[in-house]
Amino acid sequence: MMRLGRWVFIFCLLFIIHVGYAHAEAVSGKPSEKRILDLTQKQKALEKQEERLKALKKDVDEKIEEYTKLLNRIETALNELKAVKEEHMKHLIKTYEAMPEEEAAARLSVLYEPTAVDILLGMNSRKAGAIMGLMEPKKAASITKRMTEAAKKIPIK
Repeated sequence: MMRLGRWVFIFCLLFIIHVGYAHAEAVSGKPSEKRILDLTQKQKALEKQEERLKALKKDVDEKIEEYTKLLNRIETALNELKAVKEEHMKHLIKTYEAMPEEEAAARLSVLYEPTAVDILLGMNSRKAGAIMGLMEPKKAASITKRMTEAAKKIPIK
């Protein structure tokens, strides 16, 4: 029983000391040294974290800039490639338009159909009609079907 009394006394004493410090801090308006130390450590940790985040942001911004430049170069290259492809197609169309209609019909009949469609769509309509008129009817019908499908894919504003 005597031991229990000592523990109660020690507990009460510690409680009074703790309440006293808390009361002194509240009354004086000044935080305790331990509180100041804790706040200082937290502030330093936050400053370190902020510096780390700034460095990460800088890295991310640099990567965004790098990838944006790369994307622009790729888009430029694709546009140049598209322009070259269009020039080649124009040249091919002119070549087929310059051929006698019978030869053009024979060659377009055995050509890969999507390419034949592109060539015929780029030609003068009278010339394309004359060439298709010389083709085998099934082949002309198949190409016509592909031409109408191509026309459906063109977006209308």
